[in-house]
Amino acid sequence: QVQLVESGGGLVQAGDSLRLSCAASGRPFNNYAMGWFRQAPGQEREFVATISPRSAATSYADSVKGRFTISRDNANNTLFLQMNSLKPEDAATYFCAARQWFTSLFQDEYPYWGQGTQVTVSS
Repeated sequence: QVQLVESGGGLVQAGDSLRLSCAASGRPFNNYAMGWFRQAPGQEREFVATISPRSAATSYADSVKGRFTISRDNANNTLFLQMNSLKPEDAATYFCAARQWFTSLFQDEYPYWGQGTQVTVSS
């Protein structure tokens, strides 16, 4: 079992930056690919970014490419999402997720999830 706890959400203005964190525990962190997903009110949860266990590979949704950066600190069992140039449409609850070994863009392939952290972007 992997436990995940997100933090770092908040209220920011359009154009601002924010860094989300996800603290992992329970299993060797470097055995797991990690992902960030988000869900806005009334919308389906969507893929944001994913990173392989040793950071060799990353993938991003087109909507965040060039603005968001996913990274991880395996020594401290922490996943990050650096979000720059935030837009009102980035407002959502952001979730981190874990699955063994291989990255995936598909939320159904992640068995472990955090509780989410809310990001609000004012225009």
